[in-house]
Amino acid sequence: MPGMNRQSFILIVLVALLLSSVACEGGQAPTSGDFTDDFSDPASGWEAESDSSAEVGYHEGSMRVLVALPNCLAWASAGRNFSDFHLTVEASQVAGPDDNEYGVLVRMQDADHFYRFSISGDGYYLVNKYDGEEWTVLSDDWSPSDAIHRGAATNVLEVICQGATMTFRVNDVQLVQVEDRDYSQGDIGLYAGSFFDSGVEVHFDNLVVTGL
Repeated sequence: MPGMNRQSFILIVLVALLLSSVACEGGQAPTSGDFTDDFSDPASGWEAESDSSAEVGYHEGSMRVLVALPNCLAWASAGRNFSDFHLTVEASQVAGPDDNEYGVLVRMQDADHFYRFSISGDGYYLVNKYDGEEWTVLSDDWSPSDAIHRGAATNVLEVICQGATMTFRVNDVQLVQVEDRDYSQGDIGLYAGSFFDSGVEVHFDNLVVTGL
């Protein structure tokens, strides 16, 4: 079960990681057309960095995020800009504790402003927003769902952004729909995070983004 300190953990480590994980600028024109990636081509353009805290990059036909330290967060970003879209991606927990989080970042104006759709290996989900200074929870705080496959399993994540309305689904089940007008477009990212224990490893595959 997610602990009460999840947000404080993430805020601490994100400040450092945001300095190097730069997404597309909000002023860039939205990408036209659809976008798919099965991560079989290491030159498909994702922006990912690795250091002593995490390894992020293409790995055997997937985008791999391995978090090597406790209380840490890491992601890869597409380097594109989307406005209204329907995104699906397969996210597979491969290793590590179930007390973790992984998911999708959307409408990333830059490294300090985005929405985050999170699930955990122990069956919880959360939607929140970061504005460079604080987190705003847009859903109920970490809520359980039987739709989430627990442990070392694959979950199909979906995000639908249309105007101010954002819908978040897992394995064909709608978890929550929220309204927020702050960020109307931006990059997308695939991420994983650890809390008390290290070794969280998540592989992402078969990404499809369809414009609306």
